[in-house]
Amino acid sequence: MRRVILAAGLALGGCAAMPEPAPLAARPVPIPVLAARAGLDKVVGRNAAALVSLFGQPDADVTEGAARKLQFASAICVLDAYLYATGKAEPVVTYVDARERDGSPIDKASCVQALARRGRSK
Repeated sequence: MRRVILAAGLALGGCAAMPEPAPLAARPVPIPVLAARAGLDKVVGRNAAALVSLFGQPDADVTEGAARKLQFASAICVLDAYLYATGKAEPVVTYVDARERDGSPIDKASCVQALARRGRSK
């Protein structure tokens, strides 16, 4: 009987309040300045006419609701440029996605450079 009481006492002792660990000091998170736009200044913020001037005619032009996607492809990569309007302003590119022809990831800025060469050769 004494063992049962001792075991119960030890088990309940584990339920005692444990001191909470001290909170970790908040460290500022570095925000890369223009990292998402690095090398994309030829595309982001531009309208459809500017993209056609840079890359030539799009390989696909899809409109869905208020969004428009222009797709440009070369032997190296495929670039999707998403254009959105704010208010009554003309739609401009707000997001860009790029991939190799087989779907593998590729640097967006590198794809823009490859497509700009394509636009000059057309």
